[in-house]
Amino acid sequence: MKRRPFVIAAPILAVAVLLPGHAIAQDYPTRTVKIVAPVQPGGGVDLVARTVATQLGSATGQSFIVENVSGGGGVIASQTVARAAPDGYTLMLGYVATHGTVPAVRKVPYDAVKDFTPIAMVAGTPNVLVAAANVPATDVKSLVDYAKKNKVSYGSAGQGSLTHLAMEQFRIAAGFDAVHAAYRGIGPAITDILGGQTQLMMPGLAAAVPHIRAGKMKPLAVTGLKRHPLLPEVPTFEELGYKGFDGVQWYGIVGPANMPPAVTKKLNDEINKALATPDLQKRLTGEALDTMPMTPEQFGKFMQADIAKWAKLAKERNITLDN
Repeated sequence: MKRRPFVIAAPILAVAVLLPGHAIAQDYPTRTVKIVAPVQPGGGVDLVARTVATQLGSATGQSFIVENVSGGGGVIASQTVARAAPDGYTLMLGYVATHGTVPAVRKVPYDAVKDFTPIAMVAGTPNVLVAAANVPATDVKSLVDYAKKNKVSYGSAGQGSLTHLAMEQFRIAAGFDAVHAAYRGIGPAITDILGGQTQLMMPGLAAAVPHIRAGKMKPLAVTGLKRHPLLPEVPTFEELGYKGFDGVQWYGIVGPANMPPAVTKKLNDEINKALATPDLQKRLTGEALDTMPMTPEQFGKFMQADIAKWAKLAKERNITLDN
C-alpha cells in the first residue's frame, strides 16, 4: 500500500510537467504578435515578413503585425529582438545578412546563434548582378570593361549584407574598383540605382524582378548553379567562369533565445503547413522565391553553416568591413 501513492503520482507528475507547455501552445497567441523586419519597407525581406504575418494571422485568428526597424545591415533590429522577452510575441524575419554575412565578417552586439531561437526557414532566392539602365553594358564582359575605364559605384542593403559581400566578391574577382554606397535596406538602394545615382548592384532576385521586367535594370548574371526560370536568358556566374557564386538570399523566422519549445513548434508547424499550399508556392515562385521548409533544428544548423561559409570566404578573399 505504501507504493501505491507513488504509482499514481508518477503519471500525475508527468501530466503536471507537460501541461504548461501544451497549455501555452494551445492558447498562443492571445494578443498581437510583432514580427520585426530589419529593413525599410520594400524589397524581399519586407515582402516575406508580410507574407508570413498574413499566413500566421489567418491560421491563428490573431493579429500578426510587421514593424520595420532598419539600420546597420539588420544589427539594430537583431539586437532589439535578442533582448526581447522570449514569449513568442516578438519575432523577427531573420535573413542572410542578420544571421549569415554580417556576424561572419563584423563584430556585432549579439550572437546570431546563442541569442536567438530558430523557428522556421521560409524561402530563398538567388542574387542577380544588375546595371542601371544608363550603363552602356549588355553582358558581364562589357560591364567589366566599362567599370575598368570609368568611375562606378554600387549600392547595397547595408554594410556586411549579402548584397555588399557578393558585390565585393565579384568586384575583386573581375578586377575593377568601385565605390560602395551602403543603405538602410534594399528599398532605398534600389531607388538610387533606378535614379542613376549608382550604377551597379547585386540584390536578391525577388527584389529586382519587378524593375527588371519594367526595363529599369539590366540583369547580367545570377548566383547559383543553374539559370533561374524567371530569367532563363541570363547566365550564371559559374557559366561565365566565376567560381563560388552560390550564395542564397534566404529568409526565416527567429525569436529571442529560450522561447517555449511548444510555441516554437506551433509556429514552425503553421509556417510549414502554409509553405506546402499550392497558392502560397505559386505566389512566392512568382516573386522569384523558392520555399525552403525546415524543422527548427535544421534551420539552426543551416544558419551556423552559412555564417561559417561567409567567414571563410571573407578571409580567403581578404574582404574586410568597417565596424
